[in-house]
Amino acid sequence: MNTLTDRIRLNNGTSIPCLAFGTYKIKDPAEAYNSVKSALEIGYRHIDTAAFYENEKQVGQAINDFIATGAAKRENIFVTSKVWKSELGYEKTLAAFEKTMSEIGLDYLDLYLIHWPASYAFDDDWENTNRETWKAMIEIYKSGRVKAIGVSNFLTHHLKALMEFDIIPAVDQIEINPGFLQKDTVDFCQEHGILVEAWSPLGRGKSLEHPLLKDLAEKYDRTVAQIILRWEMQHDVVPLPKSVNPERIRSNSELFDFELSEDDMEMIDEIEPYGNSGHSPDQA
Repeated sequence: MNTLTDRIRLNNGTSIPCLAFGTYKIKDPAEAYNSVKSALEIGYRHIDTAAFYENEKQVGQAINDFIATGAAKRENIFVTSKVWKSELGYEKTLAAFEKTMSEIGLDYLDLYLIHWPASYAFDDDWENTNRETWKAMIEIYKSGRVKAIGVSNFLTHHLKALMEFDIIPAVDQIEINPGFLQKDTVDFCQEHGILVEAWSPLGRGKSLEHPLLKDLAEKYDRTVAQIILRWEMQHDVVPLPKSVNPERIRSNSELFDFELSEDDMEMIDEIEPYGNSGHSPDQA
């Protein structure tokens, strides 16, 4: 990947930009609008939101206003949203999608995800719940109102319940950061052609204080955040960094004029868990 707008081909032929701008916890309407607007102006073409984030309306407004300036066409901006875990099941998922489309104010989404799996800790029939939800996702996909469908926070055993379908997830968006690579899930996804995206790619900021990462930032004359995001990209993972600060939004996108050595990649891989959440979706 050489530029912010380079794309990766998904398993259904749709292409997705290699870096995303995340919007989790940006609930203030003005902040949500302005941060997405800044990201688009800087050059991001991949915006990630969700019903649970309560900012779909502002995200859609910022995208539509940016398009209205003539700076980009709708087909050049990749937009993701998600159905929340309280809305799992066939009928609820279909209704949740309609609400999202009404909120976001776009004609279509590029990617729609199941935000969290049904899990054994809360649902004795969790596999069937996930299957019924996936049936609704396939129906939405076949309607042409989304370009691709996928999941978020699905571990290998959750994914296996969906692999029997003719259409399997195009994406699994999971937590990945130094000390929490989730290698088993990443390996399973990559073996089956499912692209992995990384939420909380900077470990909620905790990773920025790790001594090894600080040393590597000095070695490469980069920010610690840039080292981490580059590490994720070199694992063929799409990071979703989030910020409301335009300078940090820009800095997080400047990843394409350097490369981490194989030895440095391995050192980051070997970082032990050190305080990031690393929780299991089955217990969330």
